[in-house]
Amino acid sequence: QVQLVESGGGLVQTGGSLRLSCAASGRTLSLYNMGWFRQVPGKEREFVAAISRSGDTTRYADSVKDRFTISRDNAKNTVYLQMNSLKFEDGAVYYCAADLGGIFKKIATMPHSYDFWGQGTQVTVSS
Repeated sequence: QVQLVESGGGLVQTGGSLRLSCAASGRTLSLYNMGWFRQVPGKEREFVAAISRSGDTTRYADSVKDRFTISRDNAKNTVYLQMNSLKFEDGAVYYCAADLGGIFKKIATMPHSYDFWGQGTQVTVSS
């Protein structure tokens, strides 16, 4: 069992930056592949980025590649999402998620593969 709490969301202008954090408690974060997903009302939860247990492998959605960076600090039990050059369409509730036991390259982009989820943090981008 792991508990996840996202923070760092807010209101930002187009072209600006935000850094989201996901703090884990209950179990050591290094046990889990970690992902970031986002969702807007009326749409399915969308994959954003993922990082493997040790941090040696990452995966990004095409829509955010070269703008967003996922990272983790297992010593701090925290995963981050650095978001740069934000666009209006990046606005959403962002969720972090943890997968225990999966093979990263097979499960990274699929929300149904993740076992635990945070409560989400709102990101709003003004045009």
